[in-house]
Amino acid sequence: MEISPKDRFVTVYGRKPVLEALDDPRLEVDKVLLAEGARGPAAKEILDAAGRRGVQVQRATAQRVKVLAGNGRHDQGVLADVVAPRMLPLAHALEQRPRGVLVLDGITTPANVGMILRTATAAGMDGIVVPRRGVASIDPLVVKASAGVAFRAPVLKCATAGEAAAELSAAGYPIFALDAGARDSIYTADLPERAAYVLGSETAGISDDVRPHVTGWLSIPMAAGVESLNVASAAAVLCFEVVRRRA
Repeated sequence: MEISPKDRFVTVYGRKPVLEALDDPRLEVDKVLLAEGARGPAAKEILDAAGRRGVQVQRATAQRVKVLAGNGRHDQGVLADVVAPRMLPLAHALEQRPRGVLVLDGITTPANVGMILRTATAAGMDGIVVPRRGVASIDPLVVKASAGVAFRAPVLKCATAGEAAAELSAAGYPIFALDAGARDSIYTADLPERAAYVLGSETAGISDDVRPHVTGWLSIPMAAGVESLNVASAAAVLCFEVVRRRA
């Protein structure tokens, strides 16, 4: 099955993010898309940077750039497709039988998504499901919050968190979800080596599409009357505990 470009690249937009990608020798930039009307010093700077890297620059209408960037206010008439070497469709990744898989469900704040990508990658999680709908897309804000780790994170793509939960369940993965009121703690629960862990939004929690697939609920013990952690902090605690158990 051919992999869609949307499941192979991280698209960054705006003059500064595109220049930063072109100037980073660790990144492979597939192509740059520049609005037909873009002229002057800013456009020349991008053309020169792309030329130095041998990156193809395509011209397109300003509207086309806006549509592909998915952000009509901040694209500044330019975007770049950066190769994400570890990004895969979830279905492809499941063929490789990953162990710990994190699923993002309804997390719409780019800063949280970026920090989760950074900490889950640092912990050594095998996959982080970032659905195309219902979760902040991997854009320059997410890349910045991840300190650039988003480009090399093991991102797994699918349409929705509900679809991801169904696919993981069908593949035999037990699905655990974080909930502050759960009786089982992440430190004491029996967690199999291969499992999926769902992080819901701070306002709505786990979505209705995911709930039927959840096989266990987990909490992070809190002290001093603190009710819960920010979702990115909770992700860090969870991921490092999951990976610690492998040792």
